[in-house]
Amino acid sequence: MAETTGTTHTTVGIGGGAAGTGESTDMVLNIGPQHPATHGVLRLRLTLDGELISHAEPVVGYMHRGAEKLFEARDYRQIIVLANRHDWLSAFANELGVVLAVERMLGMEVPERAVWLRTLLAELNRVLNHLMFLGSYPLELGGITPIFYAFTEREDLQQVMEEVSGGRMHYMFNRVGGLKDELPAGWTDRARQAVTAVRGRMTRFDDLVLGNEVFRARTRGVGVLSPGTVHAYGVSGPIARASGVDFDLRRDEPYLAYGELGDVLRVVTRDAGDCLARFEVLLDQAKNALDLADACLDRLTALPPGPINQRLPKVLKAPEGATYAWTENPLGINGYYLVSKGEKTPYRMKLRSASFNNIQALSELLPGTLVSDMVAILGSFFFVVGDVDK
Repeated sequence: MAETTGTTHTTVGIGGGAAGTGESTDMVLNIGPQHPATHGVLRLRLTLDGELISHAEPVVGYMHRGAEKLFEARDYRQIIVLANRHDWLSAFANELGVVLAVERMLGMEVPERAVWLRTLLAELNRVLNHLMFLGSYPLELGGITPIFYAFTEREDLQQVMEEVSGGRMHYMFNRVGGLKDELPAGWTDRARQAVTAVRGRMTRFDDLVLGNEVFRARTRGVGVLSPGTVHAYGVSGPIARASGVDFDLRRDEPYLAYGELGDVLRVVTRDAGDCLARFEVLLDQAKNALDLADACLDRLTALPPGPINQRLPKVLKAPEGATYAWTENPLGINGYYLVSKGEKTPYRMKLRSASFNNIQALSELLPGTLVSDMVAILGSFFFVVGDVDK
């Protein structure tokens, strides 16, 4: 029990405490670190004034694995296995940022087929990520049916990702200079069938979720995030675009083959900035990612046979210097700052993960909202705790 002038704080959740005397009593409520409404282990320390949240503090670090320090003890081939795990729903995209940074440091050109295939797999990974949240967010608000459909669609795409890479979650398919293996025979046809099948069933989320009056009542006008807060906290990805911040690296600073996909790529935005807008952006972005995947498959089919990667020396060393690469990951902007001393291991690899910045905005967004809306707001921030703690 901590006393301040005129106010007594009663901490709830760590053994209980009796409120002292004072003009008013604020309740300090610990949400987590083991809470079913979070994707991983996050703790929120909320101060309540009746039913209103007056102060919110995200407490991070419960899943910290020290990946950035481990980068310094692994060579440039081995760090990929560390990088693809922090956001376990976006493993391919995580690998991609690391190899792009190393290739930029080396001044290495990647074969055209590898560029297009990387773009294709990155977009399939984006859909896999979004489907998880499109199913789990309604579940957090009491709707169980959408998650069954989400996993059905995920399974179709997981099968083609597993076939090409050998992994279901942690693909380990990127390599410095390209990709690990050539495509299996007939894989592009099976991938196209999977994309078509998933696209044909995406309207389920419009009908089941967006058409549900209870879902709309729980999310419309709730947890409004202003563009100013987005800029102040470095929020990015679907959450930022739902607040009207029209920025997407795939369009604004193209990498891979995105510069040639301008007629297909659609940057989805909303102006409301509430929980409903964030869900709508996620759904529309998943649909557009399927269109981008189709365009990549068309281009891959038209390309002549050729290599999928570059031949590398037995011991790969990056020249001395520093570089920065950033990508539009499914949850927002990921940045990779690589410092090399000319050795086979990075001297420093700093990871800027999307979820870390995104959840910091909760400290400004949650105060003034009802505690009953907390789960709706928290779930709409679409974060993975490993991407926070890395």
